[in-house]
Amino acid sequence: VEFRSLIHIEDKRAFLDSLDPSVTPIITGGDGTLSRFVNSLNGNPTRDIYYYPAGTGNDFLNDLGKTGNTEPFLLNPYITDLPHIHFNGETHIFINGVGYGIDGYVCEEGDRIRKKTGKPINYTAIAIKGLLFHYKPTTATVVVDGKEYVYKKAWLAPTMKGRYYGGGMNATPAQD
Repeated sequence: VEFRSLIHIEDKRAFLDSLDPSVTPIITGGDGTLSRFVNSLNGNPTRDIYYYPAGTGNDFLNDLGKTGNTEPFLLNPYITDLPHIHFNGETHIFINGVGYGIDGYVCEEGDRIRKKTGKPINYTAIAIKGLLFHYKPTTATVVVDGKEYVYKKAWLAPTMKGRYYGGGMNATPAQD
């Protein structure tokens, strides 16, 4: 068994394509790792890729009805034809959901704190402080099925493919 980290590989598609066909690539990580990986392939894998969950929230895994004790499973059926967003001139694919507003602020602030301190993140505390002091609502333009909606002073505008985000919050229970 050989392990290689994809974190420092600039062109992940070229790396995967260069592997011998007998090699089975397994992506290990959580929702963030999976999201970055899917975006590096533009949601279009050229070979079979397996997934072994190792994150903390594992909303993607939860959405599939699997637990963290699962064997690696084929990822390809779940990472093709994914929804996307356009933000600040860039297109991003997402596999679970994407937050705009206070939830996006909380994730961004959590990443900043983690990078600075390396300590576990208390997302609830960040959200409360954001609601009370730091987050300022903004204008959100949302396009659904070609129809544009503009919301002034938006606090929250999540876009979901899966049912779960935020480490297990079932935001869209009827989503399939």
